[in-house]
Amino acid sequence: MKIEFLEPAQIELDEAFSWYECQQLNLGIQFLNEFDAAIRRVITFPESYARLDSAIRRCLINRFPYGILYGIDSDTIVIVAVAHLHRKPNYWIERLG
Repeated sequence: MKIEFLEPAQIELDEAFSWYECQQLNLGIQFLNEFDAAIRRVITFPESYARLDSAIRRCLINRFPYGILYGIDSDTIVIVAVAHLHRKPNYWIERLG
């Protein structure tokens, strides 16, 4: 399966990395490693994660309060958001239109 990011999701990933890296050296790298592991789980089992609505699923990132929100479009996983779990729920819905 291919992975595509909506532009706002890529920005969220970059900002989360930068924030963690500013908190502690290499913490951003650890965040990216956990993100990568979550993406690999999604690729392996794309339909096994909780549905947030009819088209969007969420995979939690280990050790960090983030979830990967994604949709499946034939052979492509589309990352809609890299969402902090303690901020503005459902803000990403406007990205689906």
